[in-house]
Amino acid sequence: MSRNYPIEKFRNIGVMAHIDAGKTTTTERMLFYSGFLHKIGEVDDGTAFMDWMEQEKERGITITSAATPCYWKDHAINIIDTPGHVDFTAEVQRSLRVLDGAIAVFCAVGGVEPQTETVWNQADQYNVPRIAYVNKLDRLGADFFNVVQEIKDKLDANPVPIFIPIGSSNAFEGIIDLVRERALYFNAEDYGVTFEEKEIPSEHKERASQYRQAMVETFVELDEEVMLEYLDGVEPDELTLRKLIRKGVIENSIIPVLCGSSLKNVGVQMLLDAITYYLPSPADISSYDGYDPKDYSIKVNRKAKDSERFSALAFKTTTDPFVGKLTYVRIYSGTLKVGSQIQNVSENKKEKILKLMKMESNKRLELKEVYSGDIVAIPSLKFTRTGDTLTDLSSPVLYEKIFFAEPVINQAVEAKTLSDQDKLVDVLKKLEEEDPTFKHGVDKDSGQLIISGVGELHLEIIVDRLNREFKIPVKTGNPQVSYRETLRLDAKSEAEFENQIGGENQYGKVFIKVEPNNRNEGIEINHLYTSKAEKDFAKMMDDGAKEAVQIGPKGYQVEDVKITILNFSNDDVRTTGLGLKVATTMAVREAVRKDDTILLEPIFKVEITTPDEYMGDVISDINSRRGRVEGVEQKLNRQFIKAKAPLSEMFGYVTKLRSVSQGRASYSMLFSHYEPSLKK
Repeated sequence: MSRNYPIEKFRNIGVMAHIDAGKTTTTERMLFYSGFLHKIGEVDDGTAFMDWMEQEKERGITITSAATPCYWKDHAINIIDTPGHVDFTAEVQRSLRVLDGAIAVFCAVGGVEPQTETVWNQADQYNVPRIAYVNKLDRLGADFFNVVQEIKDKLDANPVPIFIPIGSSNAFEGIIDLVRERALYFNAEDYGVTFEEKEIPSEHKERASQYRQAMVETFVELDEEVMLEYLDGVEPDELTLRKLIRKGVIENSIIPVLCGSSLKNVGVQMLLDAITYYLPSPADISSYDGYDPKDYSIKVNRKAKDSERFSALAFKTTTDPFVGKLTYVRIYSGTLKVGSQIQNVSENKKEKILKLMKMESNKRLELKEVYSGDIVAIPSLKFTRTGDTLTDLSSPVLYEKIFFAEPVINQAVEAKTLSDQDKLVDVLKKLEEEDPTFKHGVDKDSGQLIISGVGELHLEIIVDRLNREFKIPVKTGNPQVSYRETLRLDAKSEAEFENQIGGENQYGKVFIKVEPNNRNEGIEINHLYTSKAEKDFAKMMDDGAKEAVQIGPKGYQVEDVKITILNFSNDDVRTTGLGLKVATTMAVREAVRKDDTILLEPIFKVEITTPDEYMGDVISDINSRRGRVEGVEQKLNRQFIKAKAPLSEMFGYVTKLRSVSQGRASYSMLFSHYEPSLKK
């Protein structure tokens, strides 16, 4: 079986932005114009194809990243529509990890909003090439040129408009293509499928000329030969300009900016063109770097070629009601057939490929073989979790895992009936496999089942899914903050352990010192003894120290501590690794207990958007929640307030904010750091 499309005509792209910038609406239009959908769905009506979960339809927000293939001008495009709400940034992060390019959608009124910065930084982290699309130019207060300036100032990027709008707000009529120097007007009667090309209107010619000149001067600098010709008075033709724009995008040095109104069906076809013209194919990535699983100091790379050895990264798992566990996989190199046996390098386990599927949102298309560059779903993998590397059996490589934010908010949950309690635990395990930012466990003191997430909405969605999707009626307690604790002073301790475990005598004696570490520096373990301990001994003592700080005297995880192993018993006859591990755990716990720890609470960045007239009430309310206002910025008739506040004071804030602003203010929260709490 051969490819339907050559790898050079593949595009794996994500759509990312702040909540309500129009990501899903834009994606719906892309699917419509490419012929995948025959009817446009709307987010506000709950009919958007990409928002298939009931919770997404009801709330009008994207919660999970949905993947769908479409086809445009002889190119195959895998589109992943990612969430914009801060509680679901893990979905964005794991999608960006496996994508080759991204579209950053900006609201023409809101500009660079808080969550935009978060996802932009995530894209920077993975070095993802991107293009920008300024949406909602028909909205009152829309300002395309202000958004371009904000991209430059706030995101430290190099945006270059390749389209500019004809008018804005109520006067928005169409867009000007600066590459081709044409004005485009879209037909409202056929949802913008057809459009008319005209000369640039005389009143817009001067501005279009200025922006075209700036665009050309920026891109010709990427090629010395073209630049010399340009200095001699030779304008680059359309094909040359497109090659230069593509070069700038793939190098991640320039962000081309497009514009339109997805809701009004203006400019989305040009966005599809830009995906094929400018964003990279898997073949444009020189290689995918990993490590030798037996020796991490040895780098191993794979090229996006079907002739290479098979390698892939599992970036997401979901539970499907029809096929069970589904693992989403990005294939970096080689091919994979149904019936193959592969290696999960991360877990050192073998997996059997029973089926291969191409996902279309929540719909499935079975395949017999898949190729490098593909994004597919594999059902029934027994051992594979998010971030695991899959390879052929003979030539393993290990790709870097995906790291996610730790949960900071807890809530007690229990099934309403005893018969559902065991079922509830099983479902929570499945949800934990799906979502790396969700955890569950049993409170040792109360015996309650505790669920943990990154925000109120996150846990609210989890509980809603338990009730409706999994048919388990549950009762919940009030959300609880995930506190931490740390040391006040230095302390020393020693411990000796001797006992029989597993029929063998285990012995160890250690001398340790604990002291406060710098805030947010985590746990640091040092070794001061002069004798040369076996590596296994040092590792066992490290493991014992880490185990000791999982729960401190106040019942919370201990953070920001330096632990120094001063000395230990190094008797070849008596001392064992397990004995040293237990002794280290005992010594560290004793030292921490002596110290009387400080309680730390999570502090969140809070960014609030409010009309001018409610600013005083909003700031007053934040102050009453022990918040600190760190800055206020005005845009048009709205105020953007930046503050930091303890999570414990922010429960129910959405209701209060709606109350003081008559529903016109909005906010987002993002974890910042831990600091000493007023709570004793």
